[in-house]
Parts: sequence; C-alpha cells; structure tokens
Amino acid sequence: MNATIWLALALVLILEGIGPMLLPRIWRRMILTMAQVPDRLLRRFGGGLVVAGVVIWYMVSVHGGG
Repeated sequence: MNATIWLALALVLILEGIGPMLLPRIWRRMILTMAQVPDRLLRRFGGGLVVAGVVIWYMVSVHGGG
C-alpha cells in the first residue's frame, strides 16, 4: 500500500480515538443519541460523508497531492 493511504488511516484512527479517550461520557451519550436517529437520516449522513471523502480523494489525486 501507498504511504499516503497508511497516513490517512492513521489520521482517521487518531481522530476517532480522541473522543472516547478525552471525553468518554459525552462520547457515550452521543453514541446513544445516534442509536435513536432514524435509519433514513443515518443513511443520508453516511452518504454525505462518503461523497465528501470521494471529492477530497478526487481533488488530491487530480492535483497531485499538493
């Protein structure tokens, strides 16, 4: 795998880990709240994240990463 992919994975893991590490009670409350959100809304939110990720990936790949 490309080093850039490993860097991206590392950043995702760091960002995902900050919440439960620093604010476990608030993070747990957020997860419980998200469990009550209707599936349709979660799908829209997830789809938006996927589209944003693809757009960022496309912009980086087209412009050579810098």
